[in-house]
Amino acid sequence: MSDARRALPSVGALLESAGVRALLQSAPRSLVVDAVRAAVADARTSAAVPSDDAGWTAVVAERLADASRRSLRRVVNATGIVLHTNLGRAPLADVALEAIAAMAGGYSNLEFDLDAGARGSRYVHCASLLRELTGAEDALVVNNCAAALVLALNTIADGREAILSRGELVEIGGSFRVHEIMSKSGARLREVGATNRTHLVDYERALGPSTGAILKVHRSNFAVTGFTSEATVAELAPLAQQAGIPILHDLGSGLLVSLESIGLKGEPTAREARAAGASIVVMSGDKLLGGPQAGLIVGDAKWIDAMRRNPLARSYRVDKLTLAALEATLALYREPARALAEIPTLALLGTSPDELRGRADALCRALAADGVACEVVESVGSVGACAFPDAELPGAAVALAGDAEGWARRLRTGSRDRSSPRRSALSAGVPHDQPPAVVGRVHDGRLHLDLRSVLAHELSELARAVVDARE
Repeated sequence: MSDARRALPSVGALLESAGVRALLQSAPRSLVVDAVRAAVADARTSAAVPSDDAGWTAVVAERLADASRRSLRRVVNATGIVLHTNLGRAPLADVALEAIAAMAGGYSNLEFDLDAGARGSRYVHCASLLRELTGAEDALVVNNCAAALVLALNTIADGREAILSRGELVEIGGSFRVHEIMSKSGARLREVGATNRTHLVDYERALGPSTGAILKVHRSNFAVTGFTSEATVAELAPLAQQAGIPILHDLGSGLLVSLESIGLKGEPTAREARAAGASIVVMSGDKLLGGPQAGLIVGDAKWIDAMRRNPLARSYRVDKLTLAALEATLALYREPARALAEIPTLALLGTSPDELRGRADALCRALAADGVACEVVESVGSVGACAFPDAELPGAAVALAGDAEGWARRLRTGSRDRSSPRRSALSAGVPHDQPPAVVGRVHDGRLHLDLRSVLAHELSELARAVVDARE
């Protein structure tokens, strides 16, 4: 029996075939050539070799599609983790998306003073809103919270000691640790206290001529319970004032309004941190604030002005699209009820278990109508992104019957033929090209699609993706 791999067509012959020539009409020749070479190379090690031009065209088209697909793809987050760092954290509000579109399509006054008709500063954008919302004297926006911390420490404590409790030597995502970030700022770490207990007197004893700042890091991604104690910012404020040094509070989450109305307690707001006596507060823009990735610095005007003039600030500056999205998001907080309703992160966190159960029931019925075996189950979601680490968010998920890992792989990669005409009862009117990837959670041997983290307008796309991904 002859081996079909002995008579593989050449790259040149495939490029001259009618099917591949047709692909050249819609894709760059270089990509088509690479796809042909990849198809031939794969055939040399595969047991299944195309037998005719149509078969080869299909394989080349598949390779071409893989090469043409954008690396950054939209994902339906069905993990139940609302602020999923690996999936891009906070989805933006509609007003933020509109602001980005308005600024992206043309020019803007990013660094131009329209009143004076002269060069301006990008640092003025968002500053007034941050002052209004936090009660700070001034504010500065950089590209993330780690950059905000480095810039603040470098400005106020370069070559000097920053006092930090051993209980706050935290590790954030990607194995980055606070003390390692501090070392890059030029500040020298002075550890005080113990892992579980740090007292006011520990800070007092550490104060000296080389002290540049007291650093407080909010432990937002874990909880220490039992025999514990810590000195609060309010307790440290008189000590710092007497010593003439600032308190730098790394708040992390970026919370601007209390979430007690939706059952989330214990996380301080930026205004509360500032009112407690922190000279400088740094926080993230893409966590509980619900905006784009950014590092927000609010505090005493003299320190903010010094940071603005620090040469490092230029390397940490943000672009016009970030500022546009952030300004639109911040403006929503002028009406807290509107922020809770229109900022997707806050809306997802505030969705009731009953409402999630209703969405899960509708999704399950639609999938069952298309022959997908599933059932609605109770679930427990989480906030994510190092915020409210102990919080459990009861909700509902759709559990898919069958091989959980197979479901997870197909939904992540879109490995089924997306040209399939099968459509869910929930997907009427949804374009069938380039659907988003779907990431769920494997639990008890089944793939769960947890609706706690699925935006309401994504339900139809989720239904279609599941139908297309079935074996």
